[in-house]
Amino acid sequence: MKKLLFSFVLILSACSLPAQQTESNASASMLTVHTNYGDLRGVTGGGVSSFKGIPYAAAPVGEYRWRPPQPVTPWKEVRDATKFGADCPQRTWPGSTATMSEDCLFLNVWAPATATNKSKLPVMVWIHGGGFTGGSGSGPGSAGDAFAKQGVILATINYRLGRLGHFAFPALSNEHPEEMKGSYAYMDQIAALKWIQENIAAFGGDPNNITIFGFSAGGVSVHSLLTIPAAKGLFHKAISESGGGRDGVLTGRPIRQENADALYPVSAETIGINFARKHKIGSIDAAGLAKLRSLSVEEIVDGGQESDSSGLRTYSGPILDGKLVVETAESAYKAGRQAHVPLIIGNCSAEIGGAFVSSASSKEALFSQFGELDAEAKAAFDPDGNKAFAEVLTKFNTDWVWGEPARMTARNFTAKHNPAYMYQFGYVPTTMRQRAPYGAGHGSEVSFVFNTLNARWGAPGEATPEEKELARIMNTYWTNFAKTGNPNGSGLPVWPLYDTQKEEILDIELDGKPVSKPDPRKARFNVIEKAFKKRTRLQARGV
Repeated sequence: MKKLLFSFVLILSACSLPAQQTESNASASMLTVHTNYGDLRGVTGGGVSSFKGIPYAAAPVGEYRWRPPQPVTPWKEVRDATKFGADCPQRTWPGSTATMSEDCLFLNVWAPATATNKSKLPVMVWIHGGGFTGGSGSGPGSAGDAFAKQGVILATINYRLGRLGHFAFPALSNEHPEEMKGSYAYMDQIAALKWIQENIAAFGGDPNNITIFGFSAGGVSVHSLLTIPAAKGLFHKAISESGGGRDGVLTGRPIRQENADALYPVSAETIGINFARKHKIGSIDAAGLAKLRSLSVEEIVDGGQESDSSGLRTYSGPILDGKLVVETAESAYKAGRQAHVPLIIGNCSAEIGGAFVSSASSKEALFSQFGELDAEAKAAFDPDGNKAFAEVLTKFNTDWVWGEPARMTARNFTAKHNPAYMYQFGYVPTTMRQRAPYGAGHGSEVSFVFNTLNARWGAPGEATPEEKELARIMNTYWTNFAKTGNPNGSGLPVWPLYDTQKEEILDIELDGKPVSKPDPRKARFNVIEKAFKKRTRLQARGV
């Protein structure tokens, strides 16, 4: 039996007073809301109120770099909340005008202009993607106006990224032994959810009806929050968009070398030591940690580099520390230890931005990696033997990283009698079909979910009437789910509840029409599932 030669790489939250009108101008009015930490002045216009740049934790700087988020210091004067706060430090791109700072733990809130602290509206919390190394809760693509106009309050959050968000080092593990270590990004997300629990009623939200949702790394975060004990009770529904679900894709690197495994043979502490040595810090004691904390933000980000000149890894990604992250999502799902909440899960049809790389350079080489399953793989992915290698590889990557893991997750939720809804998003604008011949790429659905087509990736031009209708439908599915745990409603194509017998999904097809039907990827998923089981057996034998 041949080994499957698959390897993974990165891709890419007391007393409340009613909102009150203050000064105004021709297009918008200022609005003040009282939180537990002080008053915030936002703006209302077009039927929507927004509050931006709200600190949910203290700045994680100085001695608090690589420490759990600390409480916000209350403020006395009314705080301006009309502009976004700084993004968390990350690699910059040509033409970027974003303001970045290590002081970046901010969230933003959009609410219906009519909301008061008595409204008890459903709340959605967006966790952005970006491979845990980029992105933010700011920007037009994740603006919450469409959600607010449908009677839902939207919050978007920042969380620490890259080595500031995921880092381990021997001296860091030893200091403050009572504190959690490793994935500070997840600690930030939990702190934001706690802030929302405590304060969202002031904006009109119901702290007992919170839905978390995220894309890519945000979708991975949803899986993590569903299975991290410290996040229990902070949300009541979950949506994972292109977030995987199985072990091996950003699912938790062991913090110490003695716990390293086949998927993550190098521990997070070892990677932290590699990074220190890159900056000529040879000691792993408190003095070495002090030197690491004295590095500039630019040195920590290191231009986005994740390895040194010799190829040694210098960035760990999410960390399985045993105290915060106690197990992978797959492990928790199989044992039924996840949060028992309704779930939407799915992915795009051709996630070609992918997080998975096969060593194969041809169809034959790819299928040979399945060993005795090669004939079944050929029948599933290339039944007539005439598909281009690029198409086969794209579908395989998509199914391996996102599609089949989503089915595994849905099956495990269903087994515990938790409602689950699966989707595949396959719409590609006509003008982009030559560039995306095999389906919708990574993140294609996000602008439709937010109904922010003017800010979608790739600048495909003015939205067509059909696209506007699809955006209305997608945004309404998501808001219905936030309200009731069921995406269905009047004027929408039926989205069937997932069950293991019919295996029906909502398939948004190439032309943008949502259709409920048995999952057309079933044969491909079945052989992928067998390959995963084979991998597990080999790992158990130490092969």
